[in-house]
Amino acid sequence: MKNDGNKKKIANKRDANKVLEVLFEISEAVTSTLSLDELYKVIHTSLGKILNVDNFYIALHHEGKDSISFPYHVDEKDENPDEIFNFSKTASLTGKVINAREPLIFYEQDIIDFAILQNQQTIGTVSKIWIGAPLIIKERVIGAIAMQSFHSSKDYQEKDLSFLNTISQHIALAIERKESKDKLKEQQQVLEKIIESSPVGICLVEKRFFKWINNEMLNMFEYEKKEEFENANVRMIYGSDDDYNEAGNIIYHDLKDTGKSDFDFNLIKKDGSTFKAHIIITSSSSENPFESTIVTFADISQRELAQKEKLEREKLQGVLEMAGAVCHEINQPLQTIVGYSTLYKDSETITPEELHNIKTQASRIGDITKRLSNITHYKTVTYPGDTKIVDIWGSSNDTT
Repeated sequence: MKNDGNKKKIANKRDANKVLEVLFEISEAVTSTLSLDELYKVIHTSLGKILNVDNFYIALHHEGKDSISFPYHVDEKDENPDEIFNFSKTASLTGKVINAREPLIFYEQDIIDFAILQNQQTIGTVSKIWIGAPLIIKERVIGAIAMQSFHSSKDYQEKDLSFLNTISQHIALAIERKESKDKLKEQQQVLEKIIESSPVGICLVEKRFFKWINNEMLNMFEYEKKEEFENANVRMIYGSDDDYNEAGNIIYHDLKDTGKSDFDFNLIKKDGSTFKAHIIITSSSSENPFESTIVTFADISQRELAQKEKLEREKLQGVLEMAGAVCHEINQPLQTIVGYSTLYKDSETITPEELHNIKTQASRIGDITKRLSNITHYKTVTYPGDTKIVDIWGSSNDTT
């Protein structure tokens, strides 16, 4: 008698207005609930207004693992099952629905016959009636929704298949949105990690106000907290109003013409020290270039220093090579001059003073070649005529 009362109660609930009310509740829950767990509970509760949901579950199929899991499961007889592996080889009504790609209904004998046909035991307690519908996302079956009754085979009807299929579409839609949201969140997290680990400063600027910066930007300008940049005018990174206006003009015209600005500029750190940066700015709007821009900063002061040092090394190498050549070419005739000067030692054609001057000048040339051979760095001095020459006395380590 108890079961008959339940049947009458459920039958009374199954009127058109009640069905529309349940569909509306579930449809609204798809967009308003914050999580799938919350949505599953709302669906379960709403369906209880017109159907027996004492035994209700939502199953998700993981094709890659050949398994099925149960994110939501309510059962009078059996506990919430763990993830079932080797699912394709299991005598499962859920699998039948997934493979059929349409809602199905099974009675007690159908369930037993199915297990016998598959030469396997049934999963869980055999019910009087079982009804299920597939969860389909863009032609991909991702699982199923199912209900069963252990008390009466009349708790569900054939016409309930269409209604359950409609509910499954709402659930599939919610899962799709959740998957998209999770995927987007994951992509954002990956992108944020990439940006935060970037060796260049990156920031979002709106109307010349900082809205977001990465860690390297913070380190580059030697600030302690990102909050110091938030909603601050970009004027803070320029040494003067003139620099701020000059950079603004460059950026405005570049963005308006090409949508991108690429230039070098001296910027200022928190402590007032300056450094040269390579700046790249992109904007999506040529009508209002400063509306929203992505800016990258690369500190090129060390690069410029390295380039300068490289140039100095190249100059020094050139001087050393030239000095070596000069020393080699001069030393041989110089030794000849010194040698011949000794022949005039007792000659009356040249005075001792003149002979001394020859030797002194020859010795001086010898000192010069020695200095040239000992050059260790590049240094110049100003020479008459507004030119510069190598300072062989200041460039040599020879102090004698």
